[in-house]
Amino acid sequence: RAYLDNLTAIGPRTVGSPENEVLAVNYLLEQIRAIERESTDVHKISVDIQRPTGSFTIDFLGGFTSYYANISNVIVKLEPRNGAEHAVLSNCHFDSVPNTPGASDDAVSCAVMLEMLNTLSKSSEPLQHAVIFLFNGAEENILQASHGFITQHEWAKSIRAFINLEAAGVGGKELVFQTGPENPWLVQAYVAAAKHPFASVVAQEVFQSGIIPADTDFRIYRDFGNVPGIDLAFIENGYIYHTKYDTSDRILTDSIQRAGDNILAVIKYLATSDKLAKSFEYRHGSVVFFDVLGLFVLAYPARVGTIMNYITAAIAFLYLSKKVLQPKAKAIPNLKKIFTAFSLTLISWISTLVSVLTVAVFISLIGRSLSWYTYFYVSVFLYGTAAAAKLILVHTVAKKYFYKNMNEQYLGEIFFDASLMIWSVALTVITQMGLCSAFICTLWVAFPLLTKLMVHKEFSQKGATMKFVMMYMLGMFVPYLYMMYLSWTVFEMFTPIMGRSGSEILPDAVLAGFIVVITIILSSYFINFIYLVKSTETTLITLTTVFVVTLILVCSGIFFPYSSDADNPKPKRVFLQHTSRRFHDLDGNVVKSDAGIWINGFDYNGISHITPHVPEINDTIRTPCEEQAPFCGLPWILPVHFMFRSVGLFYLQVLIHLAHTPVSTGPSHMSVYIRPREGSALSTWSLGDGVPVASLGGDYFVFYSHGLQATPWHFWVELTTPEEHSDGIVSLAIAAHYFFGEDQKSPQLSALLERFPSWTFSSGWSCTYDLFVF
Repeated sequence: RAYLDNLTAIGPRTVGSPENEVLAVNYLLEQIRAIERESTDVHKISVDIQRPTGSFTIDFLGGFTSYYANISNVIVKLEPRNGAEHAVLSNCHFDSVPNTPGASDDAVSCAVMLEMLNTLSKSSEPLQHAVIFLFNGAEENILQASHGFITQHEWAKSIRAFINLEAAGVGGKELVFQTGPENPWLVQAYVAAAKHPFASVVAQEVFQSGIIPADTDFRIYRDFGNVPGIDLAFIENGYIYHTKYDTSDRILTDSIQRAGDNILAVIKYLATSDKLAKSFEYRHGSVVFFDVLGLFVLAYPARVGTIMNYITAAIAFLYLSKKVLQPKAKAIPNLKKIFTAFSLTLISWISTLVSVLTVAVFISLIGRSLSWYTYFYVSVFLYGTAAAAKLILVHTVAKKYFYKNMNEQYLGEIFFDASLMIWSVALTVITQMGLCSAFICTLWVAFPLLTKLMVHKEFSQKGATMKFVMMYMLGMFVPYLYMMYLSWTVFEMFTPIMGRSGSEILPDAVLAGFIVVITIILSSYFINFIYLVKSTETTLITLTTVFVVTLILVCSGIFFPYSSDADNPKPKRVFLQHTSRRFHDLDGNVVKSDAGIWINGFDYNGISHITPHVPEINDTIRTPCEEQAPFCGLPWILPVHFMFRSVGLFYLQVLIHLAHTPVSTGPSHMSVYIRPREGSALSTWSLGDGVPVASLGGDYFVFYSHGLQATPWHFWVELTTPEEHSDGIVSLAIAAHYFFGEDQKSPQLSALLERFPSWTFSSGWSCTYDLFVF
């Protein structure tokens, strides 16, 4: 814990700042030297400071090119006294985003790695392979330092596997959410070694789908180093991730100990594994893995899972076929009945989804979005009850009018079989798609089918007896328990993300969709009870009452989305940039200039909740897009323009213009935006692999950062263009961002920030923007 406290005491560690490049580096070196002095003779410790320069293109956040110069890496190699040919890498990053102490992201991981180094170095048992500890100093600049290490450092050639320590929240349990690519032996290593496992292939497939606006160094090691690895992250309390509240006191000692126990055990396992030296020989397919309530992990090759899935589906279809064909004379009527129930179940699901999403859109349109952000139970009372009520209503109406006077036990059987058929079809389709998450469908086919066979006789008896209900519930226990466990993990990860996902996405629609899907899954084998019980009237009235009351309360605004509670803050994120802009013509003359504070609310509510506290921030300062300029003529630090509604850009005009410094002496963070004029095309440049990749919208974005004492940045671009082009061939804009030091905040910006309410996390900095035409 001392490592964590001392590292975060340095303050925000932005790339290029003395805090990151000098103080943090020196602190790490001091601790490493102290550890080295106390290490046993069986180990050899080597330390290196790397200051790489390079560039690469990445398709993250709409796609952009990244250039870095003289950034910092602190690298330690622990190996047997006689050396080692192969190595396992452990990676953390000590830099933080501006204006935050970055305790969980990612100082705690670096503290864990220092303690791991200390423990391993004092061991009297030599390791079989080397362990390389990379304390990387530029991850928040979109994975730059890891790229510099894996593509340029001599030790990188020996790495056969890696473990990346990250955070998407503050403390709690660390989730293994990515492995591979392929290399099932790595998952097996985690299964065998981790003392407190927490892992899910579902999280892996969700993360790799791109719907979470985040990425980690895992991508760099995989794509640029061709090295397999394990990616794990703290996911609890993502509400304060990347905010000023990410302090060391919020991370429990138990959480640090747990992470240390897990990661140290896995590192030791890999460093003494014969498979590490031949890791490429074990690259054979993906692996299905998931923990069971944090007690143990089940893992098996995806090809085995595929066989299991198809066998399970085949048995279910065989069972259903047998039901339809008994007696043969009624095969056609039986088939019609089961397909009618199948269709009615799907209709109930679709109508429920549409109804609840309609409520979510209505809530968003009246300005009550994110009412559940601080009070999660509100989302359950609002969308969960609506989903359950609509499902029950559809089947109650069907029972009363469509299935009038039909035997209740027979209807119960038919709808159980219909749910089994739906899950069997889903299992077949998802397995065919190659998704490892299909194991969930296997649970929802295998256990209900076994349950049905167990309680088959009870279905035929008159009335749903208590014995039947108890046996039924017992048989369904495993899939229901696992689904509840998985659902909580999903909500724990996704709910906070809705507060930083931009203004284009309706967070209420996303969360409502999740709740509907989970309600559908959990209710799928209980729909038949609607047909078995005499009346659903009481249940419907109760659910509807809770829904209506919650809806009225939400519409009244009683549930304020954000919280400044000292123990459990849930702040609104707002970014303010004091911007000075100059637009130049083809002759270099300034044709337009202005200055203002550009304001972005990082969630769907925009700045609506801030206006009552700062009246001048209102709809009258919405800024139109500068259509002739790349990225609307605004100084984006990253190309996240697609996450924000163009009508929601707020630019508060001010009188003070900031000094525009020459490009060669700009700050540590700059952005270059390139737009070929009509008829021209950007064909090649000196960045990345030489092939320009456009961002979403067609403009080109280059993110630049440097550490201390970087040399001037020289780059070139080549365009193809018609011979005659009197109005220029390319527009090029440069934005300079001042994230630290005396230039970070102007007096006007500081004064405005002080007026923001306590329930906001307002991150502010100054920047200049210059547009040129060539």
